[in-house]
Amino acid sequence: MSPSIHLSRLSWSTPDGRALFDDLDLHFGRERCGLVGRNGVGKSTLLRLIASEIAPRSGKLVVDGSIAVLRQLVEPPPGLTVADLFGRREALGLLARALAGDASVDEMAEADWTLEARLEEALAEMGVAAAPDTPLASLSGGQRTRAALAAAVFGDPDFLLFDEPTNNLDREGRQAVLDLLMRWRNGAIVVSHDRELLDHMDAIVELSTLGAVRYGGSWTDYRAQKIAELEAVRHEVATAERRADEVGRKAQIVSERQARRDAGGRRKAGRGDMPKILLGKRRQQAEESSGAHVRTAERQREEASEALAEARARLEVVEPIRIALPSTGLARDRVVLALDGLLFGHDPAAPLAAPIDLVVRGPERIAIVGPNGSGKSTLLATLTGRLPPLGGSIRCPLGAVLLDQQVSLLDRSLSIADNFAWRRPEATANACRAALARFRFRAEAADQIVGTLSGGQMLRAGLACVLGGESPPPLLMLDEPTNHLDLDAVESVEAGLAAYDGALLVVSHDEAFLDAIGIGRRLQLPAGTIDSG
Repeated sequence: MSPSIHLSRLSWSTPDGRALFDDLDLHFGRERCGLVGRNGVGKSTLLRLIASEIAPRSGKLVVDGSIAVLRQLVEPPPGLTVADLFGRREALGLLARALAGDASVDEMAEADWTLEARLEEALAEMGVAAAPDTPLASLSGGQRTRAALAAAVFGDPDFLLFDEPTNNLDREGRQAVLDLLMRWRNGAIVVSHDRELLDHMDAIVELSTLGAVRYGGSWTDYRAQKIAELEAVRHEVATAERRADEVGRKAQIVSERQARRDAGGRRKAGRGDMPKILLGKRRQQAEESSGAHVRTAERQREEASEALAEARARLEVVEPIRIALPSTGLARDRVVLALDGLLFGHDPAAPLAAPIDLVVRGPERIAIVGPNGSGKSTLLATLTGRLPPLGGSIRCPLGAVLLDQQVSLLDRSLSIADNFAWRRPEATANACRAALARFRFRAEAADQIVGTLSGGQMLRAGLACVLGGESPPPLLMLDEPTNHLDLDAVESVEAGLAAYDGALLVVSHDEAFLDAIGIGRRLQLPAGTIDSG
């Protein structure tokens, strides 16, 4: 029997009683399946349920096969070794005692004499040249990821469960995850917003508050199907709008006809040529008929309005965000940033990179790339004056704004609208609301306290406050803007940057994001070299 994972009418609630999903039905087989959906919808929780780390509130979960979970350690605690990733520290200790002649007879019988060789072989297959007793802290982020991948597949599990496996990884680490999944032939369930990774899936499952929908094929296939859904919803909106107009016209015609009949009845009554009892009866019939017509017309109008509102609400859910922004007025040959022999870092005796010479002119879009630890975020902090340069010079004649990973330019105790007003004191209340509405913070949504927002909402609020005024900054710097964002949030950030006509300096390992925002050059750290494209 082929390994499988089957969920039937599965339900789970948060400790405070909020239902995360109800009556969920899903089936996973020997395939690579991407699990997508907005943050907070329950993707990670679903993986924990499948891994039996938590129990469902109700429903049935049947796992026919073995499971391994990728454990990603961005900052491993002291003392943790590669063997700990495999869960084999005690077994290796026993083997070491046996080889040294310090083990008992029973321990000698229990010793796995080929374990160390098998572990080293598994690591070598993933490109990790490290012994099992190597401290994890001594490995690079990419090497730690490769070691964790080797541990996950060591027992040849029937299913791999990956939760955002490429978050916080540099290009080397991301490539390790991608290489493994490309050659993996058992089952895998991957929660990710990494579109490059998702494009190597066999199926995509979209999780939402309404349940789960399965789409065959990769991320590209999924997007094509979502575009078709968008066209269908747009057609539904157009049909609802035509129906609402038609009902409104008919209601007006009914109202005008009834008004003419009522006027005719009043004129006839005024002539006095009809008995009073007959006149009263006809007046009663006319009033009843008029009321029935009015009620029917009103009901039809309400039904048409409700159908239109529902269709428009569905359109807003599925239609990609589009943003129109004022121009920065930046000339194509205007220098916005000039670095001459720049040295940066925290120790004057050990700069993080070679001297950097760079001139940014007009609305150029440049990515700062390099492995983790090469100083990308430190460079941005130096360019914005948060850290002093160790040598060379920085010239930024038109000013710049930095959106860091924490969006620290926003005051978390204030509302989005108050933050906008604080950064844009010249803006009127109407201008503030109009600017925030362009980023889909309409009406009461603009009054949300920043500290209560999700990561995606917070970054969108930061973009709104920085770019939404009458004079956006000529140079915008972004530090890993897509980390921890769901795909809807990433696309909203891309839409905002697509509408921005100033210069961009972006730190990111997300190649799909860099392609989407039109990066033209790359500053490679720690070499300090400039590459095109």
